[in-house]
Amino acid sequence: MIRLIVFDFDGTLGDTRANIMMTMQGAMQALDLPEADEASIAATIGLPLEEGFRQLFPQLSDEEITRCAAVYREIFERNRGKLKPQLFPGVKETLAALKRKGIVLTVASSRSSKSLNGFLDEMGIAEYISYSLGADQVLRAKPDPEPVLQTLRELKMDAGETLVVGDMPVDILMGRRAGARTCAVTWGNADREALAKAAPDLIIDDITTLLQI
Repeated sequence: MIRLIVFDFDGTLGDTRANIMMTMQGAMQALDLPEADEASIAATIGLPLEEGFRQLFPQLSDEEITRCAAVYREIFERNRGKLKPQLFPGVKETLAALKRKGIVLTVASSRSSKSLNGFLDEMGIAEYISYSLGADQVLRAKPDPEPVLQTLRELKMDAGETLVVGDMPVDILMGRRAGARTCAVTWGNADREALAKAAPDLIIDDITTLLQI
């Protein structure tokens, strides 16, 4: 029986793709880096920011990667009010229904805790989330199992009663390595083929399907 669901945020609950694309491209322009295409940028969503830049620009030094991340955050804050991300259809209603069923809902994200909690508040879903975890609150980020294991420790729950839900292979690998069951969603940033290769327990096309599991 599932008693705990650990959700990813970007591409799973919130449609932040346009924000990420705009900010990443702005950072590349500001730093005189060759502009990566949308598919390459999308492939980094779900990774910590520094790791995403490292994947796009492996030739950069650690110091340069740190600078990239800092510029990204500066541009993100400047543009925050221009393009407000929205919840995917059915998210709020599904979270409310799951909570009424007594299921504990949490979020484990690769964005910073400040940014994550800001979005949860702004989007009106913070009241459904019992515990949230940003990349700055763990030593090892996705696909390492630490975000799930830390959540389990904090809530005193077991992996066997946990479902990890995400839109990227790193989410599925994180859940599997923690011993939890996993659910991939197709409305986010990875295609079905890439998700299937990560071997989730199930793949869904509509978040309301979680109410039937």
